Amino acid sequence: MSTNEHTESNYEVFSVYKNRAGGPTHFSESVAMAQVRRTHEDYHVTRVSPAAFDLLGFAAAGNATAKLEVDGEYFDAVRSYKSANKSSLRKSPPATLTDVVKFGRYSYSWNNFDFIVYQIECNEGGMRSACPFFFVLAQRSAAPIENGHSLLTDSLLLEVGNWSTQLHEEVYVFDNGRWMKNHELWQSVEGSSWDEVILDNAMKAKLIEDVHGFFDSKELYKQFSVPWKRGIIMHGVPGNGKTVSIKALMSSLQSRPTPIPSLYVKSLDNSNGPQYAIRAIFNLARSVSPCLLIFEDLDSLVTDKSRSYFLNEVDGLESNDGILMIGSTNHLDKLDASITKRPSRFDRKYHYRLPGDAERKAYAEFWHRKILDNPMVDFPEDMCAVIAQFTAGFSFAYLKELFMMSLLIIARGGGDLLNDEFQIGESKATSEKGTERVIKSVEEGIDKLVHNKSSLPDVDVPDHLRDNILLNVLMVQAKALLAEMDNTKVDEWPSGKPPANSGMTLAQLRRPMRMVRAENVQAINVP
Repeated sequence: MSTNEHTESNYEVFSVYKNRAGGPTHFSESVAMAQVRRTHEDYHVTRVSPAAFDLLGFAAAGNATAKLEVDGEYFDAVRSYKSANKSSLRKSPPATLTDVVKFGRYSYSWNNFDFIVYQIECNEGGMRSACPFFFVLAQRSAAPIENGHSLLTDSLLLEVGNWSTQLHEEVYVFDNGRWMKNHELWQSVEGSSWDEVILDNAMKAKLIEDVHGFFDSKELYKQFSVPWKRGIIMHGVPGNGKTVSIKALMSSLQSRPTPIPSLYVKSLDNSNGPQYAIRAIFNLARSVSPCLLIFEDLDSLVTDKSRSYFLNEVDGLESNDGILMIGSTNHLDKLDASITKRPSRFDRKYHYRLPGDAERKAYAEFWHRKILDNPMVDFPEDMCAVIAQFTAGFSFAYLKELFMMSLLIIARGGGDLLNDEFQIGESKATSEKGTERVIKSVEEGIDKLVHNKSSLPDVDVPDHLRDNILLNVLMVQAKALLAEMDNTKVDEWPSGKPPANSGMTLAQLRRPMRMVRAENVQAINVP
């Protein structure tokens, strides 16, 4: 087909799309299929979903070539801007412009065969949301047609389908009624380690054994004729390790000799209703199993209206072999007993309590190791026990905020004081003067922000730590956070969820940092 013929045929289909899209009759799947067939009588047309056949991703990975035809501007796309993450302490890629194609035609080549691929967003009207489709065209003379299907197109689709079911540094995320592969969430999970998860050692070991043991025990389940499926509920106050545990599990599973994919359910909201979403969720989970299927904030995902359908998918006739479900919730009491008290659905519950003295000390030791070699901060190891004493009642999220705020305050002003006035051999008077300057500035800022209703518990501070700048700043900031905790509902405490805009970014929820400028943080390594 010549260039002019390509352009003319593209215009013919595009003009129908343009006239019908948004109109009273809409540009439905069947209308699109009929128009493409009518325009390309010498081609066999196959309609597929991008969710199952990522033709463009397959080409972008170097397995084929796909070129969007722009002659005559017979295409429809929404141009969007993705900013660089300037707030990140890590190097991030520059800002980019991307397109969401609603109507486009590609010249597609694979294995020395040429195809035409239309990408069209079809709308059935009513309350249903628009859905994208690929229409793959192969010349009828290029390969036989059997049972209404082009063998050449089917060969391509088998390759694309196999590639599409694999994850390429991605995590499956379900949102807006469809599954998407998300690289940003993979980045946030990649490198997560159980070494960074501070939990009761017995509970941590049991959780790891539960999850990895499940995936190692396929033959054992089969031997006893037991369905190879399992469910776990993580529950407890926000900010105590549920999300970071999930991230560590995802990371460890994708690092296995045979990686186990993770499927993250962000929301069931879509114009087709929760039943459609739940069906789509379990369909993919079954197709890629064994897998980890994650429902974070399970109580808000599974409501009274959707619960029976959710349970039908969990218990139904279709096999859920190889699916390990994890549901997290801050409100175990809000989950129906049909979910929480049926072992065949969710077999094990893990309660994430506020960290005890041993866990708080371990968390302080974690930070001690992180900044051990930083010359700006004097952090003796025996200070960890003191920190554990005055942070009773703090969640891990509040402990993280406490350390980050304090270190950033020192980075802003305390660093110079350390260099100028806290060298070994200086007088105690000079040291006290420097400490007073830092602490006074911190307290003045806090007084403007909170009314301190609470006081820290009495703590015996060893003499050699009384003038330690970090300890003093930590105690002042802890007092401010304690007042904030008094004025904040437990449900609204800081958490540690994965990136939420998925692109899972799903960004970590944090309280605003006080008295800190980001440009002054470079000297201290914070996570």
